[in-house]
Amino acid sequence: MSVIQEFTKGFYRQYPVFRQILGLCPTLATSTSVENGLGMGVAATFVLICSNVIVSMIRNIVPAKIRIPIYIVVIATFVTIVDLAMAGFVPSLHKSLGIFVPLIVVNCIILGRAEAFAGKNGVGMSFIDGLGMGLGFTFALLIVGSVREILGNGTLLGIPVLGAGYEPVLLMLLPPGAFLSIGFFLGFFNWLENRRAKSQSQ
Repeated sequence: MSVIQEFTKGFYRQYPVFRQILGLCPTLATSTSVENGLGMGVAATFVLICSNVIVSMIRNIVPAKIRIPIYIVVIATFVTIVDLAMAGFVPSLHKSLGIFVPLIVVNCIILGRAEAFAGKNGVGMSFIDGLGMGLGFTFALLIVGSVREILGNGTLLGIPVLGAGYEPVLLMLLPPGAFLSIGFFLGFFNWLENRRAKSQSQ
């Protein structure tokens, strides 16, 4: 697989949220606004890239029987770095994201990429894989966060976009709104895939 294909697979073929249904917990919880989604996405992307690179570097010296605990220690190290950096430089965002920053440690996207890809490939391709999957995850958070913020607050990045007369749909800021938003996007991507499959079969 080429570098371009490895990079772009996180945006469609192996889209973490909308194709593989991974990372739903942080997506549901932190996508109440674009700012929160972007913050979580950037944090997860940093951890994903760094852990992929380190796991790829040590893959040949890690005993197979204890590889998962070692991968988790590697991931936890970078999550701690992100957690402390966010607390120091963007405390308001850190407070808003709350427990979901430390919970990046158990994000199935990150551990899944370490096990399925970085543990079997070189450093360069592992970096590209982490970057592509991380940006794909961030994009998913951004589009879900945009829909929920616009409909739930009438704003985008805190800026009013629907006028003073708009009545916010508060449901969109609550957990049911997250499920509804992701459900519509899942349906859309399934429709696209079915349409693509039908066009290829003709």
